[in-house]
Amino acid sequence: MVPTVRAAGPRDAPPVAGLLRAAVPHLVVTPELLAWQATGKPAERFGMLVAETGDGIAGVARTGLLHESAEPGLGFVNLVVRPERRGRGVGSALLAAAEQRLAGLGVRRAYARVADGPAALSFAEGRGYRPGRRNLILRLDLAATLPAPPAPPPGVRLTTAADLPDPRPLYEADLAAAADEPGDVGMDEIGYADWRAAYWDRPDLDRGLTTVAVADGVVVAFSVALTDGGDRYLSGMTGTRAEWRGRGLARLVKHVSLRSARSAGYRRAFTVNDAGNDAMRAVNEWFGYRQVAAEWRYLRTLQE
Repeated sequence: MVPTVRAAGPRDAPPVAGLLRAAVPHLVVTPELLAWQATGKPAERFGMLVAETGDGIAGVARTGLLHESAEPGLGFVNLVVRPERRGRGVGSALLAAAEQRLAGLGVRRAYARVADGPAALSFAEGRGYRPGRRNLILRLDLAATLPAPPAPPPGVRLTTAADLPDPRPLYEADLAAAADEPGDVGMDEIGYADWRAAYWDRPDLDRGLTTVAVADGVVVAFSVALTDGGDRYLSGMTGTRAEWRGRGLARLVKHVSLRSARSAGYRRAFTVNDAGNDAMRAVNEWFGYRQVAAEWRYLRTLQE
């Protein structure tokens, strides 16, 4: 059956969230998050397309702009197709419609997250996409014993994002930590208002579990916690200002966040680690994270 592709609406959020959770087990996604993405991040121009067959939604394409980068014309398209519907034209129909949408937004180069498997990689490469960086998907059983945390350096106090009087210091630390983070796209052109809309106001951000280290009123390290309100926890970003690295702060803030997540009832913790980020890989291995999957960032030029 030829799939019908259309723009997703509010009523599609619950079935799409279910499809994503089933097909990509490490995703922390809820209907509330998908509904918010459609309206709460104006700079991203997020749009979701669904492909329907006779038995309902067979696949989804999530698209938008990579607005954090100073380079104009960058966008993303991430496809997920129900396993039993793969190889039947659903992905091809979704990708064609998604690329058309991105071109209408002025996107010159489209990035896609592609599962590290022969079928998915062949699909992407057969449609003109070329590989970039590789990410490792790691999982930690929060019922396991955590290693003993390092002691905070002198002059550093720990708190949560919920207790920050103003989130701007966290924004400043986020940009500073991301300046030399390995990746295909830099985070070098996002203003405070857009950062608040894209990150601080997202419904899956758990400010009480997001842990920050503060010295002289400056956030020097942080570990962002994203949750689904059930049993899944995702480390959205763990970062340390360059001048504060080498003092165990990444281990410290992440340890506090994970311990608090376990106390709050979360049982599965996930994180995404750039395969070339050896320092963060060492931190995650210290906690006991184990690789459960991998993905590639693929790129295609849509227009010069």
